[in-house]
Amino acid sequence: MDSSQGLKSLKQIKTTTTKDDPRFKEEDQPLSPMARLFHEPGSNVYIISMLGCKTKIRPDVVKQNLVHSLFRHPRFSSLQVTDNKTGDIKWVPTNVNIDNHVIVPEIDPNIEFPDKFVEDYMSNLSRSSIDRSKPLWDLHLLNIKTTDAEGTGVFRFHHSLGDGLSLMTLFLACTRQSSDTEALPTLPVSKDTAYIKVTSLWSVLEILWNSIVAVMMFVFTVLFLKDTETPLKGSVGVENRPRRFVRKSVSLADIKVVKNAMNVTLNDVVLGVTQAGLSRYLNRRYSEIYGVNKTDDHEKKDFIPKDIRLRATFFFNLRATTRIDTLVDSMKSGTLGRWGNQIGYVLLPLAMGFRSNPLDYVKEAKAVIDQKKVSLEPLFTYFVVELVLKLFGIKAVGKLNHRVFFNTTLWFSNVPGPQQEVTFYGHDATYIAPSCYGQPNALMIHIVSYIDKVTFVISADEETIPDPHRLGDDLEKSLQQIKASAKAKES
Repeated sequence: MDSSQGLKSLKQIKTTTTKDDPRFKEEDQPLSPMARLFHEPGSNVYIISMLGCKTKIRPDVVKQNLVHSLFRHPRFSSLQVTDNKTGDIKWVPTNVNIDNHVIVPEIDPNIEFPDKFVEDYMSNLSRSSIDRSKPLWDLHLLNIKTTDAEGTGVFRFHHSLGDGLSLMTLFLACTRQSSDTEALPTLPVSKDTAYIKVTSLWSVLEILWNSIVAVMMFVFTVLFLKDTETPLKGSVGVENRPRRFVRKSVSLADIKVVKNAMNVTLNDVVLGVTQAGLSRYLNRRYSEIYGVNKTDDHEKKDFIPKDIRLRATFFFNLRATTRIDTLVDSMKSGTLGRWGNQIGYVLLPLAMGFRSNPLDYVKEAKAVIDQKKVSLEPLFTYFVVELVLKLFGIKAVGKLNHRVFFNTTLWFSNVPGPQQEVTFYGHDATYIAPSCYGQPNALMIHIVSYIDKVTFVISADEETIPDPHRLGDDLEKSLQQIKASAKAKES
């Protein structure tokens, strides 16, 4: 049965806010340069996130609570209005009708493949944008039993509303710990509070050298340097095509086994697993191109061409982490607080190829990350956007970023999730899986932790990557191989 056959409209419940809210006292504010950038052609990006629940989702409960929480945040109750004379876009507070934002389709409970239905539903959302006559977000409640959830919430936000960490923190401000419904969830805190540590003259020289190299690579990428055309590289117009969203959860304990055995960080392991999974996937795709797909040779031989250039754009949050309790206070008072799109990025070179020792993937990932840690590259990319904006305008910034993103192969992002099981207005969550669509490349891999799991969320252009589920399996198998090698090393 086609997934769309299970949908019918439910009668809407009218709920609005009024102009008595404190947020209406603020004057209209222009969008920040980064927020404005997400409206440019090729950068019109949406964040889309799945929330699996242990029970059916009660729309009336969700709507009632959203009115007193999310609706009171200025960015989620404001229009983005373009000034016809100047072309500037401003935040304009407005009355909000909850039924325009919370969508509850009626679903045939006898759908044969409910997991595919949810996937297809999300893929169909990636074909569309949100009407700018209302605040740019919505929530779709899908009450259908899937493999690991009784109901699924699908959040969709335009990226101009905020960066990934801001939106994750805001979402968590709408949740409580399942074990203590009065307590807010907590996020893992890194022991390294400083982005760059200067300990000696040599460390200063190292930072300067790495930054100069990064700047040169950035400039070359803008001008002419492109990644190799591989089965993962998207073609022109990829940002306008629908996406397929696939998630693969693995054990956080397994990742920690590798971390402890190799004395590296969790990020080192995750990037190493990603590098190994992509290599495994590419090796199979190239073996199919060479006509050996009916054998197991791709498990033992390296079919990937030598000297492939494959890079990931890895995003950094440049703002001090927003506290969850601060956003709770902001929603109560109707004020903005610390918010926005303050993100930079670095270009991560990923080494593709078969490794006889799976631990080499983690070692290579650690070497790349360590180099980026002693570089000003994220700050440079952020301030380049600001400088080009002031000198040449938003159109020039949009073209610059589009060239960088299109000339690389994938987006890579890592946002920490809650350490405890959370409940969203009385609905205990089984998983949280954020991703994006609208970006000018064929693949995004987003990593999110939740309790004792780490989830790889894949956003794939199916024209380029027709089998994203196999890529998810490759990531899982790669972790198992790396873990086995790590345990053998310890024994």
